[in-house]
Amino acid sequence: MNASAQIGALIALAVVAANLPFITQRVLGVWAVRTSKPLSWRLAELLVLYLFVGGIGMFMENSLSQNAPQGWQFYAVTLALFVTLAFPGFVYRYLLRHKD
Repeated sequence: MNASAQIGALIALAVVAANLPFITQRVLGVWAVRTSKPLSWRLAELLVLYLFVGGIGMFMENSLSQNAPQGWQFYAVTLALFVTLAFPGFVYRYLLRHKD
């Protein structure tokens, strides 16, 4: 897989992972829960999925070349981007009216 395809796949994975906590009632998309998840659970899932996608990104970077050293600024920016990617799922879950 070339670098362009890997970048596209990583961005698509990040979009899906960022919206997953807000779209489904399952914990990390796997374990079912009986009650509605509170926002704190969803934010914790968002952080876990951010770390998961970051790990996959580091693996992809390592497969192409050496991993570049990153400072805290890189992680702050990527976390902000990940939260921005989660906005459609947040709007769907908390701001749109649902027929019950």
